[in-house]
Formats: sequence, structure tokens, C-alpha cells
Amino acid sequence: MQYSVIHANPLKSPMYIPAHFAIKHTQDVHAIIRAHPLGALVPLGPEGLDANHIPFELDASQGEQGLLTAHVARANPVWQQCKGSVDVLVIFRGNQSYISPNWYPSKHETHRQVPTWNYEVVHVHGRLTVMDEEKFVRGVVARLTREHEVNEPRPWKMGDSPPDYIDGMLRAIVGIEIEIKRIEGKAKLSQNRENRDRLNAADVLITHGNDDLARAMRNAK
Repeated sequence: MQYSVIHANPLKSPMYIPAHFAIKHTQDVHAIIRAHPLGALVPLGPEGLDANHIPFELDASQGEQGLLTAHVARANPVWQQCKGSVDVLVIFRGNQSYISPNWYPSKHETHRQVPTWNYEVVHVHGRLTVMDEEKFVRGVVARLTREHEVNEPRPWKMGDSPPDYIDGMLRAIVGIEIEIKRIEGKAKLSQNRENRDRLNAADVLITHGNDDLARAMRNAK
């Protein structure tokens, strides 16, 4: 028996998204990225697929669909594997949780429900360019820390450390930017269940401390 081999780029394949789970508004997709900026960068290198977990900054005003910027350790081979301009996938995972069928009122009436998992996820497809420039990486680090230090009593800034120390740290990293070509968002929030089941499951999640997912489920349509 002979088998046919399909030669396809796995990074260009669309995510499976049933219509009722599709995130239709760009600002909602961007909100997930901003709330959960640690993305999984997946390039297709000469040795196959690889994944690196990196915090990203999204600039929605750049390009047609936005721009992602980040930095990696110079010792990380990913930036050398991506020299030039290469296709990549970045995955951002939002809120998520196991959902028990016992949380659905209808289960106790019909016993025709099963467990599931609710989640939010964004797939960003784009072209990665390595930015091995001191000015670029300094800007990336400054913006990243400024955003995430904002709620600290005394926000850290690069000026808090000796210049020679910061210069050495910056030499140890390499910048990257990803021009977004396609972006997909999926929010599986029990939209395919009865309203009372979805809302009661959201109430249970609040008792478990998962307020953000509960809020998303309550607002799901």
C-alpha cells in the first residue's frame, strides 16, 4: 500500500474555529494579547518546529494588522534560525478552565452533558525580522518594563541601575519584530449551551477564583 505525502507549511494552516466560538472584533483579539502577553513563538526552522515562550508588546497602529515586538537572549539560537525574514506563528492563551457537567442545571434533569474545557486563544501569523540594534532593544525593554511596572509603588526603570550594567544586559539580548499578516481569535465560552447552563457555570467559576473567565462567559453571545 502506498501513502501520499502532503507537503504543507503547518504555520499557514488556519485554526479550527466553529462559527459560534470565533472572536469577530479585532479589539477583542488585541485585548487578549495585551492581558496575556506571554506568547509561544513557533518558527519553522531547518530542524523542524520549535517553540519559545516570550513576552510580547503589541502596537496595533503599525502596518495593516499590527506589529509585535520582543527580545530574546543572544544565547538563544532562535534569532539565528530566523535571520532574514521568516514566517512564524505566535500563540497567546487567555483565560481557561475545566468545566464540569455538574455545573449545568440541565445535566441534573437529563444527565446528557459531559465535561469540557473553556478557553480563549489567539493565533498570530506573521513575518519575523531580527533587530540586532542597541537602540531597538533598549526601546523594547523600556516599554515592556514601563507597562508592567506601572502598578508598583516605586516602578523600576533602567535608570535605577548603573549604565554599564544596563549596557551589558542589553548586549546580551537581541530584538525581534513580527509584522502581523493574519490573526485569529477563538473564545470557547459555552456559547453552544443553554443560557442557564453557561451562566451557572460562570457562577461556579467565581467561587473557584476564576473571575476573568466567568466574566467572559457571562458576556458571551
